[in-house]
Amino acid sequence: MDRKLVADWIAAYERAWRTPGTDALAGIFTEDASYRQGPYRTPVVGLPAIARMWEAERDGPDEVFRMTAEVVAVEGDTAVARLEVRYGNPVAQEYRDVWIMRFAGDGRCRSFEEWPFSPPERTAAG
Repeated sequence: MDRKLVADWIAAYERAWRTPGTDALAGIFTEDASYRQGPYRTPVVGLPAIARMWEAERDGPDEVFRMTAEVVAVEGDTAVARLEVRYGNPVAQEYRDVWIMRFAGDGRCRSFEEWPFSPPERTAAG
């Protein structure tokens, strides 16, 4: 893997999120991939389970969001990226994420781990 291939994979992930259904997942995840939604969460394993989680987590392909990504590091089959995702217009929810991805030889992800962070809730005073 290299930075361009990882950036292309992240773009394909975003396109899949914006596409109705889950057929696009087979192009970005291996059949036996694991997907961990947080460092302490149990991984979702296998493409059918990832597809069910995917549909449960998103509001649908028309969900309003903006995503930016920066590939931080790539070594061998492993990559790390920093992302910022803002949902809604106006923004109702936002995250800064770290993604750790391990890729199979065909460029699909075989292991995905997300470390999502959201800003602290604002109080009336600040």
